[in-house]
Amino acid sequence: MRLDKFLKVSRLIKRRTVANEACDAGRVLINDKVAKASTSVKVGDIIEIMFGMKSVKVEVLNISETVKKDEAKEMYKEL
Repeated sequence: MRLDKFLKVSRLIKRRTVANEACDAGRVLINDKVAKASTSVKVGDIIEIMFGMKSVKVEVLNISETVKKDEAKEMYKEL
């Protein structure tokens, strides 16, 4: 699954266009490497997102095309 789509489906970022812009600005890392929006996300990857001064680090546990709002948190584990 593409990184921008994973960020939207998992609800780490609200909209796919915003996820795309964050990736283009270099604020999203996968396994400590700057990632483009088209980068493939696999189970076990560590994603770090920089929101201004705050940083969120998560590990990918599950990948699915669509999930309900309640189940979105089951796609990742915060580190």
